[in-house]
Amino acid sequence: MEEAYATLLTPAALQFVARLTRQFNDKVDLMMNERMRRKVELDMTGSLPKFSNHPQAQAPDWKVDPAPRRLQDRRLDLGDVSPANTEHFVKALKCRVNGIQTDFDDGHCPTWLAQLRGLHNVYKVVHGLSGLGDIGSLPVLMLRPRAWNMIEHNMLVDGREVPGPLFDFGLLMFHCAGRLVEAESGPFFYLSKLEGANEARLWDEIFCWTQDQLGIPRGTIKACVLIENILASFEMEEILYGLRHHSIGLNCGIWDYSASFVNKFGHRKDFILPDRNKYVNMQRHFLKSYMDLVIHTCHKRGAHATGGMAATILESIEDTNPVSQVTSGKARELMAGADGFMVYDMRFVPIMEKFYKSFPFTNQINRLREDVRLTPHDLLEMPAGGVTLEGLKHNVAVGVLFIAAWLRGEGHYIYKGAVEDSATAEISRSQVWQWIRHRASLEGSGEVITRQLVQSLIKDFISAASATTAREEGKVAGERLAIAGEIFEEVVTKRDFPEFLTTYLNQDHTFRAHQKRLSA
Repeated sequence: MEEAYATLLTPAALQFVARLTRQFNDKVDLMMNERMRRKVELDMTGSLPKFSNHPQAQAPDWKVDPAPRRLQDRRLDLGDVSPANTEHFVKALKCRVNGIQTDFDDGHCPTWLAQLRGLHNVYKVVHGLSGLGDIGSLPVLMLRPRAWNMIEHNMLVDGREVPGPLFDFGLLMFHCAGRLVEAESGPFFYLSKLEGANEARLWDEIFCWTQDQLGIPRGTIKACVLIENILASFEMEEILYGLRHHSIGLNCGIWDYSASFVNKFGHRKDFILPDRNKYVNMQRHFLKSYMDLVIHTCHKRGAHATGGMAATILESIEDTNPVSQVTSGKARELMAGADGFMVYDMRFVPIMEKFYKSFPFTNQINRLREDVRLTPHDLLEMPAGGVTLEGLKHNVAVGVLFIAAWLRGEGHYIYKGAVEDSATAEISRSQVWQWIRHRASLEGSGEVITRQLVQSLIKDFISAASATTAREEGKVAGERLAIAGEIFEEVVTKRDFPEFLTTYLNQDHTFRAHQKRLSA
């Protein structure tokens, strides 16, 4: 990685990141404190969120600035593409898709090696050093820096670790913005895990400051905000308004969004989420309402509204059952008015090309969905249903395997025909924590979900999985699984809910020590 280090971490680049950090450190602290204040207020008062009533954002006559030429068509992106996985990243760039979610967040593990490799791979593609051709002829890079809950351990400014998104954004802009502007190919971003309009306004300030520093016209940066938090869903119009000169719209993320209910209200029995595989999907009222509101809000303001990522992995293109499931689900999103969505498996790309012949549009921004009339109750209504033993086992497996993947330095993995990343790990460990906390019972048997039951399921899963991994990967893989099981148990049995699993892992000394040792 000497070439990556020398290319990226030049004195000028580091000075730029340092100036960016100094400019916004205090505002980042205020934003994080506001998150804590709001959570404490919800806990102490038992109140629920309400729709914001910001007079300027509610005015009838404003729209976001028009999307540039290359972002008019948002029909199909590839999701969870970690640029640190060079082979996968290169294959993605060769696909006939509109964009690539170039992911330093959910599908990426931010080890120092992975961070440098990923940033360097983006640099090479943007500057035509990858052998893939000019950046203007490739799918657009929708760059996704880390969310605000992550920090970069390997750079200090004034004695403090740099916020992860500022490190990623700063280096990407410093090294790539000029060439992306020349090629009409960016800089374009996904913004993760925002909790309100104040956070959108902060990003807008960051964009304006950075464009001024680099001599780029204001409004050149464009960003799509992922609505992954229940509090953000009550401020969508304000989020668009705060970014109106830089916004290209909003995106739906089902699993992070569902996990945020546990994050914000998980101690309340009224908000117990049932078995996610059996009872939580986009057809449920609270999630359908959320998507309808995203579409209505975006189109009202001239912005794109995109659906989530299809995580299904095809064993073969002749396997009609998963193809039918994915296409029917995405057809419902498009019929509701969505402008596009993401897939993970590249084998879906030719299938989706044929699929879109039934939906001959570039976008659906003119479809205003004026029929959407929602109340806070529509967004907060929990689906009916219980917990199955199979669902509990699945959540345990997903959580343990995600931690094991991070111990390998990888941000996602394949399990039972689907790609699993931090979003699915978040909902899995959130549900297990909540079910233990409220002593939920299993359908059929009525057995109460206790710490002892979860310990037993973790032990059984690791025993079965270790036998396979030991044969395929050796002794270290079994040790890695055992450590992952211990950490997972710790997370789901803590008295207070750890807000983000990735933050917990990224900050935990024991995890980081094991990660370094097991990855050596």
